[in-house]
Amino acid sequence: MSSHITIGDVTPRVQYVASGTQTIFTFRFPVFDPIDLEIRIDGTVMSGGFTVANAGQSTGGSVTFDDPPRAGAQVTIRRNLKIMRITDFQDNGILRARTLNDELDYQVAALQQVRDEVRRTVQLAVDDFSDPGTLPSARAGQLLGFDAAGRLSAYPVFTPTPLPEAGQLNARDFGAVGDGIADDTEALRAACATAAFQGRVLEIPEGTYRTTGTVTLPGAAAGLLMRGVICSEGGGYPALVLGDGGAVRNGEKSYTGLRVLRAAQSDWSDETDIGIVVRNLDESQVEIRQAEGYTIGVRTLGEGRGVQNSTFFFGRLVNNKIGLDVNTGTAQGWNNAVRYYGGHFAAASYINRGMERFGVRFSAAPGAYVLHNGHVFDGPNFELQADATTTGIPFLIEVNSRGVQARGIRMEACSPYVARHTAGAQDHVYDVVWASQGYMLDIDYTSTATRVGSIVRVQHQNGGHAECNRVVAAIPCLRGAAVRWSNTETGFLGLACLSTSVANGASLSDFAFPALTGMALTSRGVMLSAARGIGFAVDVRNCRELALAVDGDPTRLIVQCFDEAGKLMGSSGATLVRGSSQSFTWNATARWYQSVADMTDANWTRRPAVRIDPSVATVIIGVARGDADAEIRALRLFSSATGAPATLHGSDLILAGRNEFIGEAYWDPPSIVAGGTAQLSVPLAGARPGDFVQVGFSIATSGVLFLAQVGAMDIVSVTAWNRTGAALDLGPGTVRVRLVKV
Repeated sequence: MSSHITIGDVTPRVQYVASGTQTIFTFRFPVFDPIDLEIRIDGTVMSGGFTVANAGQSTGGSVTFDDPPRAGAQVTIRRNLKIMRITDFQDNGILRARTLNDELDYQVAALQQVRDEVRRTVQLAVDDFSDPGTLPSARAGQLLGFDAAGRLSAYPVFTPTPLPEAGQLNARDFGAVGDGIADDTEALRAACATAAFQGRVLEIPEGTYRTTGTVTLPGAAAGLLMRGVICSEGGGYPALVLGDGGAVRNGEKSYTGLRVLRAAQSDWSDETDIGIVVRNLDESQVEIRQAEGYTIGVRTLGEGRGVQNSTFFFGRLVNNKIGLDVNTGTAQGWNNAVRYYGGHFAAASYINRGMERFGVRFSAAPGAYVLHNGHVFDGPNFELQADATTTGIPFLIEVNSRGVQARGIRMEACSPYVARHTAGAQDHVYDVVWASQGYMLDIDYTSTATRVGSIVRVQHQNGGHAECNRVVAAIPCLRGAAVRWSNTETGFLGLACLSTSVANGASLSDFAFPALTGMALTSRGVMLSAARGIGFAVDVRNCRELALAVDGDPTRLIVQCFDEAGKLMGSSGATLVRGSSQSFTWNATARWYQSVADMTDANWTRRPAVRIDPSVATVIIGVARGDADAEIRALRLFSSATGAPATLHGSDLILAGRNEFIGEAYWDPPSIVAGGTAQLSVPLAGARPGDFVQVGFSIATSGVLFLAQVGAMDIVSVTAWNRTGAALDLGPGTVRVRLVKV
């Protein structure tokens, strides 16, 4: 060494990527001699083909290659000193500063080299004072690891069965046991990682695979086939995660036979306790056979990208607070246009009693995308075991979703709501085909809901009634339609009054009364006693199905049948009338068909449709008293949209159902003396004392005033009064009378 150098705090290593033309590479750390440098190209130590300049300089030097390294090659230059003494001080000898400085410089440079090499080793953290122990002596053919205390230990090397070059991977080949006792978490994770690395399908064969943490199958795997079940210990984490998070698309996948089971039932307090999470799924198919015992059974999650255009097939999603959670995690994630088939969304009656439970929830993280749209559910089955203290609702909608349709919903032991909306959801359609609650189903709009506009269609015991959507006749207020027929009899506009005591009737006019005694009016309707009924008279020759809607107390639906000639039809067998929600029987006393039970929600019979035999031409369809006197307030009659049956009230076939009558008679009054009168009796069926009557004469009546009143039952008395001072002879003409009942 010709002169003293300074050792600065510079890492004694530098690395370049060769351009293919560059020959000179600099280094900024000092070396004492050219032999102190180690030159590597792509890891190979070079023994020649280069020269070193400026060795011994404090600022470093350069390496010049005879030939430029190839493009892309890694060129590594490092100081590689021999760890040794370069001087030896003699006892009582002269201690020269130069010699001492050179020795100290060499030691510092050597320490820098050691520090650089130590940094490249596995080390304890600065604040970790634990003792990892020493290498075990019996380590040949073993793998190093750490035991439960964090100390070094040796473990047997697992040699898997050689994997085939093609086809699906088997989790058993990675050490998964599937006996429900061994912890298969790491084995399943290794299998999932390999399936993703090789882009293949992973099979989890028959068995119960106990896990203590999340098992994730990355989106790079081709798919998953499960024949066994994952049984996860504890909670606070998803048992199985499919696909990648962030902005990574997880598309064209097939996940079949998925089953996850929580070893101990969740208390539903932690929403990170999830059975299966499916992330960013696109154009894929998923079959989930079981997700049981979690707070959330299954979550579909759009984050960075979305869940869309995929199909899910569900089996048992039971004993979860939320069976399926349709969720978004970010503003850039979405969850749209997904099809769901089947699903048994249930909770046992003893599970977390008193807590709310839901079949399907639409949700979003704070600030995430909320316009979930275009989802379609086919045939979901909800058995949520609701009671006075426990809410069980099939759908919980917490976002501003649009156009969600659920078809063929079955509701067993649920609350009387098919859905709860808490935000701006609209245009949802819930089609219920069976509900143990009967007909009174609705949507629960909470105080935070900002939109309505969704629909509940109840088909259960109501399918035929729902399809009869054309109004044939309507009496929206029975009290307002009441007619005073006489001092003792009451009728109703548009309706025939019926009696069970017709002894020898044979035709339509014998049974359809314009009014009857015993029709006690209430403030809004009429009270039907045991002997009374009311109904619409309808021509059914071109419309065979009708439905009657009733606002009132429980009553019996009745149908009386007549042929083309208006003759009564019927027998002891109920063959002419059939009902959609209950049977009909022949009442031999009243001579009509009547429903076998009162129309009530409890019996699921409130909205039956009836089908009339083709041999019937005309019917009277209405209601009669059931098991008790019943107040009827409104009646509406419907047919299908293709039907338009005529009602017959006030026609020549039936006098009932009107309050206005017209009569006329030919009259040639005699000469009437001054101040005198002449009278004529005009027959008018239905006329009763107290009715309003008007009269007119067909020729000029100057000086003569015509007056009319009901003189006797069915007779209108007409009086011509000559108010002039001379006799008048009017000549022949027609007297017309108009009678209106109150």
